[in-house]
Amino acid sequence: MDFPKLVEIMARLRRPEKGCPWDLIQTPQTLKPYIIEEAYELIEAIDSGEAKAICEELGDLLFQIVFQARIQEEKGNFDIKDVIRGIAEKMERRHPHIFGDAKADTPDEVRENWEIIKLKEKGAPPSILSGTPRSLPALMRAWRVSQKAASVGFDWNNASEVIEKVEEEIEEIREVEPDSKEALHEVGDLLFAAVNLARHLDVNPEDALAKATDRFENRFKYIEKTLKEQNRDPSKTDLEELERLWQKAKSQGL
Repeated sequence: MDFPKLVEIMARLRRPEKGCPWDLIQTPQTLKPYIIEEAYELIEAIDSGEAKAICEELGDLLFQIVFQARIQEEKGNFDIKDVIRGIAEKMERRHPHIFGDAKADTPDEVRENWEIIKLKEKGAPPSILSGTPRSLPALMRAWRVSQKAASVGFDWNNASEVIEKVEEEIEEIREVEPDSKEALHEVGDLLFAAVNLARHLDVNPEDALAKATDRFENRFKYIEKTLKEQNRDPSKTDLEELERLWQKAKSQGL
């Protein structure tokens, strides 16, 4: 089984006669949720470290790319060959230290060359912050936007200064009324400051929050399991006992 076979399968699924009824009614817009879902399932597989799962999820995501390209081919816009040709040519252009005579010995030099070449190809963007999709998860978007601003010097000098900003935002939250526009504003400011702190600590905030949520889930499930073994209901257990079990779960590395 090779790549042309996958393209052929997609063409058959979209064949006006005797094609798949579900595949035939899909559009680029209706497929967007599946692209996002497959991307996140791939990330989960990568985090698991299971090669078989990673292989499967890469295939699912690849199928979404072939699907989108097929729809565009039917419209006479481009086909999957154009997609492959375009990205191959871009990678060669953007890596002149590999495919040309340029020099880039460090990751920072590679990134600098990349941005210079991109600027020559596309022209100056209207803003240094341009090119960050609004559809990104909020934490990831905040991280990328703050990275771009920092690239021109608009940044704190060190993590200690960002911690002071986080503390400042916490104090401002103390002064707002719950369920108010001001609360929404100030909590947003706190989260944005926390993202910048993560950036200064060289921590991906999306990964950090995901792992924190995993820890919370594992510890809470431990509480549920422990109480169930005692025929007790978490909702009818006092907070002091819940906290004791939480600390016990934490001490066990959960």
